[in-house]
Amino acid sequence: MIPDIRLALRQLRKSPGFAVTAVLTLALAIGANAIVFSVLNALVLRPLSVPHPDNLFMVERVTGSDTSPSQSYPDYRDLRDRNRSFDQLVSYNIMGSVGLDTGHGEPAVVWPYLVSANYFDALGIQPHLGRFLHASEERGKNSVQEIVLSYAFWHRYFHDDPGVVGRTVQLNKHPFTVIGVAPKSFRGTELFFAPDMWAPLVDMSQISDWNPYDERGSHSSWMIGHLRQGITPAAATADLNTLAASMAKSYPKDDDGLKFTLSRPGLVGNTLGRPARAFMAGLMMLAGLILLAACANLGSLFAARAADRSREIAVRMALGSRPRLILRQLLTEALLLSFTGGVLGMAGAVAILRLLSTWRPIPNIPINVPVNPDATTYLLAAGLAIFSGLLFGMVPVRQVLRSNPWQVIRSGGATTGAARRLTLRDLLLGLQISICAVLITASLVAVRGLARSLESSYGIHPAGAMLVQTDLEMAGYPREQWVPMQKKMLDAVAAIPGVTSVGYADRLPLSIGGNDSDVYTDATTDYRSGTAIADAQKFDVSPDYFQAAGTALLAGRSFTLNDADPNPMVAVINREFARKVFGSVEKAIGAHFKVWGGERVLVVGVVEDGKYQTLTEDAAPAMFFSFQQQRSTSTWLVVRSRRAPQETVAALSQVLHGLDPSLPLGIRTWNSEMDSALFAARVATVALGVMGLLGTMLAITGIFGMASYTVSKRMRELGIRMALGANQRRVLGAALGRAFRLLAIGSFAGLVLGFLAARVLAHIVYQATPRDPIILGGVIATMFGIGLVATWLPARRALAIDPMILLREE
Repeated sequence: MIPDIRLALRQLRKSPGFAVTAVLTLALAIGANAIVFSVLNALVLRPLSVPHPDNLFMVERVTGSDTSPSQSYPDYRDLRDRNRSFDQLVSYNIMGSVGLDTGHGEPAVVWPYLVSANYFDALGIQPHLGRFLHASEERGKNSVQEIVLSYAFWHRYFHDDPGVVGRTVQLNKHPFTVIGVAPKSFRGTELFFAPDMWAPLVDMSQISDWNPYDERGSHSSWMIGHLRQGITPAAATADLNTLAASMAKSYPKDDDGLKFTLSRPGLVGNTLGRPARAFMAGLMMLAGLILLAACANLGSLFAARAADRSREIAVRMALGSRPRLILRQLLTEALLLSFTGGVLGMAGAVAILRLLSTWRPIPNIPINVPVNPDATTYLLAAGLAIFSGLLFGMVPVRQVLRSNPWQVIRSGGATTGAARRLTLRDLLLGLQISICAVLITASLVAVRGLARSLESSYGIHPAGAMLVQTDLEMAGYPREQWVPMQKKMLDAVAAIPGVTSVGYADRLPLSIGGNDSDVYTDATTDYRSGTAIADAQKFDVSPDYFQAAGTALLAGRSFTLNDADPNPMVAVINREFARKVFGSVEKAIGAHFKVWGGERVLVVGVVEDGKYQTLTEDAAPAMFFSFQQQRSTSTWLVVRSRRAPQETVAALSQVLHGLDPSLPLGIRTWNSEMDSALFAARVATVALGVMGLLGTMLAITGIFGMASYTVSKRMRELGIRMALGANQRRVLGAALGRAFRLLAIGSFAGLVLGFLAARVLAHIVYQATPRDPIILGGVIATMFGIGLVATWLPARRALAIDPMILLREE
């Protein structure tokens, strides 16, 4: 093979443009496949980093047609103690941020898991340092005052100090003892979230402002466990549903119609798992098609190059060289190109994947996914390089085997007739152009949808608003001081010069997390889930929140400071709530409804609809309560000011720390807080945009390859046409007409398929629609531009033919 490699290098050195084009094309295609596969591997294929992950399952709750991973703690206890299918079941919860105070410096904001005490034992995890929590320590509420640190947090915050074990720290002003450090490889049981520490679930009342320890109707935790040996998922599901039927009879108010199903853990069961798997599978398919298109393009380039070298190959065959040796030489060139492209593509993929592994899409939340390539990714890249080299290297085989060396030498290596029949290269190029049009259509739809998303109101107007986030429990405030302190904060911020409005909310629309409640008619006396008329999002707000948030009041009034206990419970609802529960906005004002537990609520106002959980959700009911009647330690201030953002941030920090220096404050623009809501749309837009760019580049090389091949094969014919008086338009039509016909057919097919694909995209990107003349015009202009760029050099070569020189050579 060494002489073949040397000869291949000499041949490629003679055609640097061809070599560079082939290597870059393969580098892009193989690199794209490596990146997409590595992400797919990290999110879907690679199991959690726990012992025996193959039999680890998440238990999901099925109510009617809805499936949710969330479970109540009493239901978890029943399943843990009575099931016969799992070795152990564990419960865990991704807790919001809490304050960690070591007594040595400023308190830190950390993100813990709240876990049942058997969490580590059931998963089979061994500590890096110290010890773990154990089930024997769990003896009721607030019975386990211990925490376990993650390795990354221990390294970052405690600088690998082994003396941290046994140290007492404070979580939200409550003492906890650090008993151990988790191993470096263990990042919890959700792929996208790496906790800073693990704290006992039974101590939730000390860490947050509520504890659903005994509330069977409150679903806030997730449940996973290892199946016992010999138990199948189907048998475990049947066992759990037998218990569900018993629980429904014992607790009809909370568990009526309850069923269970199993899913793979890692992406909150099927909540994120199903859309992530579908999206990644789609991207993997597109990446594979792009590689196939790249091979088709390179096959065309190889065929064109073989046509240009036909006289050289004919002379070698006439001198006695066997076809097998010539084919081996051509395959050596192809494999050399493919391996070079594979190495270059993999190097670029590794650099990009390392950046993705450290990327924090939402800076204030520890969300990231390690997608560093493993041995499987490298093997895939090597396999794709070999496959690609063999695939496009075999394209000129038939051309070489069927050639007559004497005829080639006599005719000068050119043919006088154009092949009129449809070839495999034509089909592959048409498919590749269609793929390119699909990707360009989908990427333009995603970009336009994202642009509309940034300009939409969602029932709120984030532009120009600043947010202040804090948690009064982190600062040690007891429940009775929450509302007085929140009033002080509102008054202090309102007094800042330049502030035009300020409002309080316990949480914001489109932020991470949620709080919803069943809603019942005023006449209801049976408060089971099946009798609810709606499930509404719930917010606690101050009187000026709607003005600060930019939410329009449609009817009635907003809250006042008189809406406080012991006055009757009042609420402001949105238009969809009014329509669904009362029939119209007019009927809602002054009417009553009931929430879970039977509490009666008076409607005093109606506001416009908005988006509350995702941008792509349908119109959903929402209800807003007075923060003086529904208290919460979570505090968000929405501030609008005429001053510059930097001046507003400084003034807010000074004023609020003047009230209490220990308040943990997070101050940022509302637009930056929207990053979490726009994350899926932005990822989809960037991914499809990159795929569209790759498809465009491959379409250019594909059309260029076909046009170059056609011109090479028909040089003599074109020369004769020009000698007989054909003008430039006719010569171009003969040389490039076939390429433009394939471009037109492939573009039309791809445009239709792209419009169909945009329907799927609408579930990810808000307001993504292909019914837009800008998108249609953009696709047509892009594909036309691709055709012009790809055929520019072949057209110049065809028009530069000198028939006298060509015929004299013939």
